[in-house]
Amino acid sequence: MPLISTQSKGVYVIAVTPFTDNGDVDYDSLDRLVDFYFEHGADGLTILGMMGEAPKLTQKETLEVSRRVMARAGDKPVVVGVSAPGLAAIGEVSAAVMDMGAAGVMVAPPSSLTTNESIFGYYANVVAATGEAPIVLQDFPLSTKVNISTDTLGRILEAHPSIVMLKHEDWPGLAKVSALRAAEEKGRRRTAILCGNGGLFLLDEMLRGADGAMTGYAYPEMMRDVVALVPKGDVERASDIFDAHMPLVRYEQQPGLGLGVRKYLLHKRGAIASSAQRKPGAGLDAAAIADVERMLARLTRRLAELG
Repeated sequence: MPLISTQSKGVYVIAVTPFTDNGDVDYDSLDRLVDFYFEHGADGLTILGMMGEAPKLTQKETLEVSRRVMARAGDKPVVVGVSAPGLAAIGEVSAAVMDMGAAGVMVAPPSSLTTNESIFGYYANVVAATGEAPIVLQDFPLSTKVNISTDTLGRILEAHPSIVMLKHEDWPGLAKVSALRAAEEKGRRRTAILCGNGGLFLLDEMLRGADGAMTGYAYPEMMRDVVALVPKGDVERASDIFDAHMPLVRYEQQPGLGLGVRKYLLHKRGAIASSAQRKPGAGLDAAAIADVERMLARLTRRLAELG
């Protein structure tokens, strides 16, 4: 399995973790889900992220899910989220999944970090704990409550070559993408930038110089098309496709509801057998399902019009 690098590009879908209705990991659905993602445009996968319900898994389940996904993915890259409160856990899981053939590991900062200096020091410790594993730095202040300045990000990236990718999901954050790319033009080493936030700003992020998407919207083919079309200069076509999906993308961004929407859509598309979340976590009520079905009908009409 290839390792991620500073040149990595494309769509790395943040995978959900399928559960049965009684809360067990559904490994048969996991196999089907991996196939679904690649059949619909993913270049790679990222598992056990925040939308993968990673904190709800046992250590044994974490390793078994990682092993199962990598076996199914074949030669496609799989990044594993290893964020944890302690560095010992990060180091242990990183070593285990890299031995299995992971393409890299993803680490978000813990909410205890309150200054840019503490953030800088933390990632120095992460690099030491993970050895030679390629690292994705997840910059998601809306969830972690850790605000990393652009200058501090630049210092971290320059100091630690094993941090090869930024998962950018600051909000607002387009200026950060532009600033990071401008610094590279002045001589700082290149870093791959893949973007999250459910794809909400993907078109604009690609226009600012991002390399792709690392998020879990249930229609990977939208992200595939936008990521492919923008570098080719076909911004109008990319915009039309992006706009057609925007009502669903936006609806999925509701805090506390997003994973329910995502799993409902994946279940409806046949990727997983159940939309269940492991407790605590609830599915959609009847009104939310009606909203999603209305938007799905509109999406079908818009895509037919676009041809």
